[in-house]
Order: sequence, then structure tokens, then C-alpha cells
Amino acid sequence: MLQSMPLVTTAFAAAFALFLPIGRPLLIGLTPVVGIGAGLLTTQKAYAKTAEYWIGSGEEKYHNDDYQGAIADYTKAIEINPLSEVAYAYRGEMKQLLGKYSEALIDLNKAIELDPGYGFAYFIRAIIKSDLKDYQGAFADFDKAIEIDPLNESNYGMRALIKENMGDLQGACSDWRKAADLGDSYAIEWVRNQC
Repeated sequence: MLQSMPLVTTAFAAAFALFLPIGRPLLIGLTPVVGIGAGLLTTQKAYAKTAEYWIGSGEEKYHNDDYQGAIADYTKAIEINPLSEVAYAYRGEMKQLLGKYSEALIDLNKAIELDPGYGFAYFIRAIIKSDLKDYQGAFADFDKAIEIDPLNESNYGMRALIKENMGDLQGACSDWRKAADLGDSYAIEWVRNQC
């Protein structure tokens, strides 16, 4: 059975092969530089695909309620691509689900540092702040998530809960109505029962 090389090994082999004059003249001038650049780009692409693989594997484990396994996979993705805001945010979400709030906040803060426009990271961080009774912080993060993604009904529904906890039932009803308008069926119930 023929085994294939890992993508990273293949990329390095391709870059190295540019310098071997096997059956062709030795590359001279700018051609090797271009070849090295292409080899490095191929290597980066191989790393990105591998990180994406571990993110996908982590998502599968999440859907099977294997949060520890998902954390391990997201950690592998981060080791391969330490600039993956998605891997940090997803790992933070798993830690949140396990009640490891301080660890989760570190990951979510890193995701936001890497991509300040990543609304999902603000959303999960807001949930953690709410769980920690930091309603002002949660409110600010839900505001930011709504600013980034104003069509996400979950942002409004969760902010409505924060407003209710802060004693602003009128504001909560406004957010529940918006969430219902965007398709959140649970928000319709909240409006019927609370507003």
C-alpha cells in the first residue's frame, strides 16, 4: 500500500526539488527565488489546510458533546496556525461550556485581538460575562456583536436577557421583537410572555 506524505512534507519536498538538477538544467537567476517563494506559499497553504482539518474535527466532537476532545483539536489547530481567530474562539466556547471561564476569556480575548470584527467571539464572551454576573460587560459585548452582525437574531435575543436582568423590560422587549422579526422562534414566546 502506497502511503502519501503529509502536506507540509510534500511542500518542503517540492521547494527542495527546485534545487535538484534531476533530468533538467540547474535553475539559475531569478527562477530559484520565484520557486522558493512558491514553495513557501505552498507550505503556508498546507499549514492552513491542516489547521482547518483540526477545526473541522473539533466541530464534529463538539456536536457529539465531546468538549475535551474538541478542545484538543482546536489546540492542534492553534499550534499549526497561531493566527486562527476561529480556533481560539471555538476553543473558548468549549471551555465556556465546561465552566472554565477564565481560560475561555483568554481564548476569546485572543480571538478578538486577532480579528476585532469577529462577532462570534464577542457573542461567546458576552455569555461568559453574563454567567459571571458582569451584565454591563455582557451588554457591551452584545452591542459589539450586533454592530458587527446586525442580522443575527441570537445577538438580540441574548442582549434582551441581559436587559431584563438589568431591569430594562422595555428594552428587552424591543430586542426580543427584533430577534423575532429576524426569525428567532423562542423570541416570539418571550414577547408573548413578557411584553
